[in-house]
Amino acid sequence: MLVVKKFGGTSVANKERIYNVANRCIEEYKQGNDVVVVLSAMGKYTDELITMAKDINENPPKREMDMLFTIGEQMSVALMAMAMNKLGVPAISLNAFQVAMHTTSVYGNARLKRIDCERIKNELEQRKIVIITGFQGVNKYDDYTTLGRGGSDTTAVALAAALHADKCEIYTDVDGVYTADPRIVKNARKLPQVTYDEMLELATLGAGVLHNRSVELAKKFGVKLVVRSSLNTNEGTIVRRGHKMEKMIVSGVACDKDAARVAVIGLKDEPGVAFKLFNALAQANINIDMILQSVGRQGTKDITFTCSINDADDAARIISDSMDYESLDVNKEVSKVSIVGAGMQSNAGVAAKMFEALYNANINIRMISTSEIRVTVLIDEKNTDRAMNAIHDKFDLGNE
Repeated sequence: MLVVKKFGGTSVANKERIYNVANRCIEEYKQGNDVVVVLSAMGKYTDELITMAKDINENPPKREMDMLFTIGEQMSVALMAMAMNKLGVPAISLNAFQVAMHTTSVYGNARLKRIDCERIKNELEQRKIVIITGFQGVNKYDDYTTLGRGGSDTTAVALAAALHADKCEIYTDVDGVYTADPRIVKNARKLPQVTYDEMLELATLGAGVLHNRSVELAKKFGVKLVVRSSLNTNEGTIVRRGHKMEKMIVSGVACDKDAARVAVIGLKDEPGVAFKLFNALAQANINIDMILQSVGRQGTKDITFTCSINDADDAARIISDSMDYESLDVNKEVSKVSIVGAGMQSNAGVAAKMFEALYNANINIRMISTSEIRVTVLIDEKNTDRAMNAIHDKFDLGNE
């Protein structure tokens, strides 16, 4: 059996935890299984690198940031290989060049194109544990690229798919996927399993357990995903294809505080305006989420959308350079709160129940967006935690 195990930064934050991870991987290895390990940078090391970079240049080139970031993962995998060798098990660390992991050329947010597996397979045949840097790849210019925050999850799932692994285990500092962030909602409970679609929505909407692109890959290639804690041996959450999950209509509540609302007021009410606006943003690789267009009046209309806080200023600049409008408003003190559940497709009144919970908590809704298995509202950021708890209680998600 071939198992891919991914460990996050907190799991390898110090010597004690590195040896803890090493022992867990060796335990799997001694059962006769092939083991591939993917690691993130130690603890908050990536944040330290950002601080160092900004101290040198407050607006550093993205290419150079990717060059800098790769240090973190290379340090993790080398130290892990040393630990395993100290424990008497042959192990080898490999970076993105040595594998090689081919990506697109978008620095800071590259996408994997293909993985060369020959080196990995050769090392596995020699009964070594193979430890690979997460989060990084190599583009056509032979430059390092990074896959965006949380990209090590994507690395692990992509490797599992390319190697036809029997399962991919994602280890974090929590026991699995919860009905809500347990740091915000005290009675949140762990889910034994969720569907790929539910997990994709939760990951996209701010549940920080899995990188959304990793879930996309897992769904596409049918990779069996398990989310579990690196700090204990409790059973985790299985992410799999659709199933009937305890007859739950709503599986979880998620929040995303990394949101900004951009309102463009007084655009011309004519064909092509929306295309011109969003095409200009797309050309700058700015991802847009919620979109609201007003009813036209006196030859004008308003378009409001949400994006990442980090992209808000760039979006405003692009709009001012490319569009004719009356006024522009950017609000960075908002957040998105969402409910997700495969059972919502066949149950009426779910959205109304969510809105009732917010009404009872005296929380105003600024925008609404829906899909078959999701309802998202935009609210003032200061109300996020209250909203999460009110909705979680309304749907009684804390009880079995």
